[in-house]
Amino acid sequence: MSRKSTRRDVLQRLGATGITVTSVGLAGCSSSANSNSGGSNGEESTKTETTEASDGGNGGPVETDTVGMTEELGFDPKSIQVPVGTTVTFENTSSIGHSVTAYEDKIPDGATYFATGGFDSEQAAKDGYPEKGNLEAGESYEHTFETKGTYEYYCIPHELNGMVGTIEVV
Repeated sequence: MSRKSTRRDVLQRLGATGITVTSVGLAGCSSSANSNSGGSNGEESTKTETTEASDGGNGGPVETDTVGMTEELGFDPKSIQVPVGTTVTFENTSSIGHSVTAYEDKIPDGATYFATGGFDSEQAAKDGYPEKGNLEAGESYEHTFETKGTYEYYCIPHELNGMVGTIEVV
């Protein structure tokens, strides 16, 4: 028995294919009210994101504060840009467990280390996983970025599959 696809599912599938999504009207997914009215029509409110492509494309990082962890073993978007002081939310949108683990030597000097499970070092995160630091389906993790620079991170069980990401804090 299959479940009904939601608007979010459809948009994630489009993003996984590399299709740029800036404004999409999906037949059967909106109410009969004018979707451009700006008023509440009972649909879930979502924030506007600037996207080049699912992985940031050649146009650079995506400006958003939410990163999904996908069924295809990737971060979506793969590269983001945020202002100093932004709290980034990592959401496990897949049915399998993932982690968010900073490369300790690939974060700015003086920046706070981050990893699911609250570890204070990359080695501690590796040693503690999966008993601690595994995000199950539907769970999320947040970290506030207070230091300018580039941060690189990965998913412990899926790093070899290319599940890595970058955050540029400006």
